[in-house]
Amino acid sequence: MCMNCGEHWVESKNFEDFRRVVRALHCPTRWLIIDCIKDGAKSTKEIFECLFKKDETVTSSGLYYHLAELKNAGIVEVAGYIEQKGAPQKLWKLKAKKIVIPLVEE
Repeated sequence: MCMNCGEHWVESKNFEDFRRVVRALHCPTRWLIIDCIKDGAKSTKEIFECLFKKDETVTSSGLYYHLAELKNAGIVEVAGYIEQKGAPQKLWKLKAKKIVIPLVEE
């Protein structure tokens, strides 16, 4: 967390962290997912509907894959669950709003 502004970010400490973030952000669908949740937590269903409104066609399994990649990179996180019939639905939120990549160690 940034002590000056209070925002969360992903800080890349090594090459593998950097690769994970770049790999997560290479896909335009993932940028649309970030845009869908930029203002607060959304359920998987709400994200799916948001993508549909943006003319992005993705299967539910494809959406889970994209969310998992963003989560593994530290960009999104599970904010909670919505109880419903069957399996509970995840709520997703941005974990990072900035990405910091130091080019040299201090």
